[in-house]
Amino acid sequence: MTDVVPTALSRLETDSLGAVEIPADAYWGAHTARALENFAISGRPISIHPRLVDALAIVKQAAARANRDLGAIEPHKAEMIEQACLALRAGRYHDQFVVDVIQGGAGTSTNMNANEVIANVALELAGHELGDYGVLNPIDDVNRSQSTNDVYPTAAKISIAMALEDFLVEHEALRESFARKGEEFHDILKVGRTQLQDAVPMTLGQEFHGFATTLGEDVERIRDVLPLLREINLGATAIGTGITADPRYAGTVRQHLSDLLGEEYVTAGDLVEATSDTGVFMQMSGVLKRAAIKLSKICNDLRLLSSGPQAGLGEITLPPRQAGSSIMPGKVNPVIPEVVNQVAFAVVGHDVSVTMAAEGGQLQLNAFEPLILHSILTNVSWLRAACRTLRVHCVDGIQANVDRLDSMVRTSVGVVTALTPYIGYAAASALAKTALLTGRSVADLVVEAGLMDRERVEFLTSPARLSGVESGPLPVVGPEGAAKAIVTPSEADSI
Repeated sequence: MTDVVPTALSRLETDSLGAVEIPADAYWGAHTARALENFAISGRPISIHPRLVDALAIVKQAAARANRDLGAIEPHKAEMIEQACLALRAGRYHDQFVVDVIQGGAGTSTNMNANEVIANVALELAGHELGDYGVLNPIDDVNRSQSTNDVYPTAAKISIAMALEDFLVEHEALRESFARKGEEFHDILKVGRTQLQDAVPMTLGQEFHGFATTLGEDVERIRDVLPLLREINLGATAIGTGITADPRYAGTVRQHLSDLLGEEYVTAGDLVEATSDTGVFMQMSGVLKRAAIKLSKICNDLRLLSSGPQAGLGEITLPPRQAGSSIMPGKVNPVIPEVVNQVAFAVVGHDVSVTMAAEGGQLQLNAFEPLILHSILTNVSWLRAACRTLRVHCVDGIQANVDRLDSMVRTSVGVVTALTPYIGYAAASALAKTALLTGRSVADLVVEAGLMDRERVEFLTSPARLSGVESGPLPVVGPEGAAKAIVTPSEADSI
C-alpha cells in the first residue's frame, strides 16, 4: 500500500507503515484497512457481536470523561467523543466495525477500528470532514490514557455481561415454559426409567418440573460468575504499570464506567496480573458449557419420550414443524431438540478453544483474547437463540399421550418395589420375574401367593400413591390383618 493516489471515491490516510487508500465514505481508517488486508480469515466482522460494539463505546465514553476531568484532553474533544459513543450505543454505525473476529495482535485491530470510527463519527457530527484528524485524532484523543491491553479485556467483560443478561431472559422464559407444562401434566401418571429400563411410577408433571428446576440451577450458576466480570484492568495501559496515564486515571475512569453501566466496577488489585489473566473467561465458558450440556440432555429426553409414533416410547407428542423425510411420507422428526443438541455440541467445541487460547498466553499478555471473546459471545448468542427456539417451537406445544401413558402404568412391574419393605427383596424379585414371564399383574400374584390381601397390595402398589399424587399412611407389618412378615429366600423360590 505505497504510492497511493486517492480518487473521488477515496481518501488518503497514513500510519507508521505509509499511505493507505480508504473509501471516502468509510468511518474507519488506515489501521483498520491494514487489518482487513491481514486478517481475511472467518469472513465474520466484529459487528456480528453488537454487545461488543456497545461495550467499546462505553469504555471510550468513560475514558473521555476521565481524561477531561484530569485535563488530559480538552473538554470540547471529550464532548465530541461522547456524542459519537452515544450514537454507537444507539445502534448506529455498527456496520463500520469491519475487522475479522479472528485476528492477531491481542485485539489491537478491534481497538483501532473503534478509535477510528468514533473519531470520524465525532468529526462528522461536529461538521468536519472524515479523516480530519487535526481536529480529533483516533489515537491521541480517542485512545488517550489507554492501551488495547486494558481496553479490550474490559470491553470483553462488559460485552459478555450484557449478552448474558439478554440470554438469561430467554433462559428464564424457557424455564417457565417447562414449569407450566409441569403443572399441566401434574396428575398424569407414567413409568419412570433408569438406564432406559422400567423403574417406578412417577408423573409426567414431575418429569417436566425437573426440567424446569435444572434450568433454574444454571441461572444461579451464571449469576454467580457475573460479579467476577466487574473486576477490570482499565488504567493498566500496556502491561499493568499504567504508563502514559495519569496516576489518578484508573480510579477516575472506573467511577465513570460504573456510572455509565449502573453497576459498581472494581479495579483489579494487581494490574500486571489482571492484564495477562484469563481465568474469568475460562470460568464463564465452563458455566456456559454446563448449561448447554444440561439443556442438551433435556432435548435427548424429549426426543426419547416422543419417539415413535408407533414403535417408540410415544409418551408425548412434539409439535410437528416440518416434513421429516424426502422419501418416507408422513414422517416427522424432532428437529427442534436436534438443533438445540447441535448448539450444545458447538458450545463444547468453543469451550475447548477458550481453554487452549487461555493456556497459550505468555508473560504479560494473552495474544489470543479475540478467539476467547468470539467463542464466548458466540456461545451466549447461540444459546439464547436455542432457548427461544425450543420454547416457541417445541415446549409450549408439547402434548401428553394420556392413553399410552396409562396403559404402560397399569401393566408396569416396577410397582413391586413398593412391596420390598413387607415381603423382602428376594420375594419381590421373584414376583417381578413371574409377572414379566406370564404377563399377569403383580397384585394377582401377591394375593395368590398368600402374601397380602388384595386391598392392601393394591393400596401399596397404587401408581398414584407411589408417585405422590395421592397419599396415605403405610400399613404396619405384624399382627393379623396386616401385611405378612418378610419372606425368606427359600420361600421366595417357591413363589
